[in-house]
Amino acid sequence: MNNASCPLCQPTPHVILWQDNFCRVVLINDVNYPAYCRVELLAHVKEMSDLPPQQRAQMMKVVFAVETAIREIFNPDKINLASLGNKTPHIHWHVIPRFENDMHFPNSHWGEAQRESHNKALDEQTKKVLTEKITALIECALNPS
Repeated sequence: MNNASCPLCQPTPHVILWQDNFCRVVLINDVNYPAYCRVELLAHVKEMSDLPPQQRAQMMKVVFAVETAIREIFNPDKINLASLGNKTPHIHWHVIPRFENDMHFPNSHWGEAQRESHNKALDEQTKKVLTEKITALIECALNPS
């Protein structure tokens, strides 16, 4: 079901924080937004409503687990969730921690910069902590006991 011209159907150039046979969580690690993650469906499907209800719910459990992990570790002022797909018509969710001093706040991170960025990419220890927290929260969400 992969589409040869779709970048999300190809092996990701990003660090994979978690993956199963349905979706993956990648760290975009944008220097301006160091904890910016993306949840990517592995199958080439264009819209959330194209998924059966159980898979829609599964996708959102993963998105919310990633949001929770980011909130617990980084304590952002706000989280932006976005699923646009205008350029890449393949289900994926952006999970972007926002801080009042980030270069675009309060505007969209895709908009015009309001100030200079003074962030650094995540170090290996922080990536490890984020990976562990995301894994634990996703496993709990997908396999409640």
